[in-house]
Amino acid sequence: MTIFSKIIKGEIPSYKIAENEHFYAFLDIFPLVQGHTLIVPKVETDKFFDVDDQLLAEWLLFAKPIARAIEQAIPCNRVGMSVVGLEVPHAHMHLIPINSADDLNFTRQKLKLSQEEFKAIQEKITSGL
Repeated sequence: MTIFSKIIKGEIPSYKIAENEHFYAFLDIFPLVQGHTLIVPKVETDKFFDVDDQLLAEWLLFAKPIARAIEQAIPCNRVGMSVVGLEVPHAHMHLIPINSADDLNFTRQKLKLSQEEFKAIQEKITSGL
């Protein structure tokens, strides 16, 4: 069982943004920028392009209102999307508020936010959904 499956089951706490029967969205606890959100399918699949075609299409539709809510909550030029998939063997999508392509550079140092900061960001984003 991956760390993401444990988060989905509530065994590990998270800052949930949205959920439906197929997907779970939550704030990345090692964010590149404030508002950095992960979306994972509830079915464990290692690689993004191994996800069932129908589920892959639904994933983008699930992500769309979340991206819009992030854009409203966090000052940015747009919300970028990235799929890297090297750290956790559970397909996942990153939605990241960006102002330049460098904002999607995963080799950059991650932010260290307090619990209060995470909760405030969570509230800003979820209030836009």
